[in-house]
Amino acid sequence: MTSDHTNANCAKIKQNANENKVAKALAEDLGIDNPLMVSDQGPAPVQGSVGAVVSVNISPKKGMRKTPAESGTIVLLADHGVSEDAHAGDWHRQVSFLAEESINVAREHGLDVGFGDFAENITTSGINVKDMPLGTLLQVGTAKVEVSQIGKVCHTRCAIYYLAGDCIFPREGIFAWVVEPGLVRVGDEIRVLELGAGEVHHVLSDKPL
Repeated sequence: MTSDHTNANCAKIKQNANENKVAKALAEDLGIDNPLMVSDQGPAPVQGSVGAVVSVNISPKKGMRKTPAESGTIVLLADHGVSEDAHAGDWHRQVSFLAEESINVAREHGLDVGFGDFAENITTSGINVKDMPLGTLLQVGTAKVEVSQIGKVCHTRCAIYYLAGDCIFPREGIFAWVVEPGLVRVGDEIRVLELGAGEVHHVLSDKPL
């Protein structure tokens, strides 16, 4: 990685940290009439923590909910993302994850939602994804990915927000870029290979380069 890329990466890491703070502040400002959705995903992740993939989801266009892949399998392409998914590209948010535990909380708030409705590519279970540090290396199926962003700022309100007064993905969804390609199937293991130290080893960008 060149020095220019390194400098850009450092600047984007700071921007990303600020974005995460803004997302949390935005959530806290939603008002007492709409209690925040917060899931319990168990203990903080450590090296060796293991969970399962319960759904793999894609969408042909941005700005829409994803649907579970009919084959139950998706292909992760190196430094690109999910094959045939609209969010793939040369940026750090190539693959998105959300825990089934988060979706269950949304259901408890009266939402009729399922896998992919929050536009996540991979729905997990049994592992605490929302508390994974930036830079965490994960084995997902036969692919390896690095956690590159925790949550996001929703600049426009989605349908879920208007229905429930809150949306859980901005706080509990995570993004990653594909370090090594591979297949991810429903039922595959997701394992923490190495906890990150807050550094993302990819140039960060608000949209595909």
